[in-house]
Amino acid sequence: MKRMTALGFEGSANKIGVGVDTLDGTILSNPRHTYITPAGQGFLPRETAQHHLQHVLPLIKSALETAGITSDEIDCLCYTKGPGMGAPLQVSAVVVRVLSQLWKKPIVAVNHCVAHIEMGRIVTGADDPVIKPLMGFDS
Repeated sequence: MKRMTALGFEGSANKIGVGVDTLDGTILSNPRHTYITPAGQGFLPRETAQHHLQHVLPLIKSALETAGITSDEIDCLCYTKGPGMGAPLQVSAVVVRVLSQLWKKPIVAVNHCVAHIEMGRIVTGADDPVIKPLMGFDS
């Protein structure tokens, strides 16, 4: 039986990541790059999006190479639809739409909050976890 494999993109804030995962939760690769500003300065959406644009293609290459697979072996493309910073989110969304057209792969839009819950379930093995959302610098 063929295992389902996804190429996933996360770019909702100052980090851009591209990972290869299987349906059973196995992480085959997970390269990331973080946009770091000088001390005392926050990150602006436009500058953060420019960072993501600079790093997303090398991250795709790294993710596939580390996982030891080609685009032909990817079953679907996933990306964080939100919530998050609009401009950085748009980078992943556009890249996924282009790859979907080039590689003829379906797209799965992922809710950032739900993804954190599902990651917690996989990591802890909990069937019905209790979640307390804390987000941003005010948490």
